[in-house]
Amino acid sequence: MSKTLDQIWALAKRNELKVSDHGYDELAVDNILVRDIVHSLPQAECLEDYPDYFKGPCVLLLQVDGGGKPIHAVWGIPKGETSPAVLITAYRPDPLRWSKDFRRRVK
Repeated sequence: MSKTLDQIWALAKRNELKVSDHGYDELAVDNILVRDIVHSLPQAECLEDYPDYFKGPCVLLLQVDGGGKPIHAVWGIPKGETSPAVLITAYRPDPLRWSKDFRRRVK
């Protein structure tokens, strides 16, 4: 279990969410909808947790879109703040760089 993910989920339940400019750009590149990211957050699986990241705690999550396709999303909380949860980036994982279940890096 990830404390960072717990904090992000609590913020999401209070609708204290933000998408970074970079996040919007990456969502557009991979044709990912914000609503899919937010909707699948309760079922997200934490792949990597960085509670001491210098910009603030963040996590890499495995999520899915409305069609069940995998998405990797990086969520964080700004350093020294308690809100909002920020979607830093989201992308379709490259099957050549990730295991078949998209949970582990292979290259």
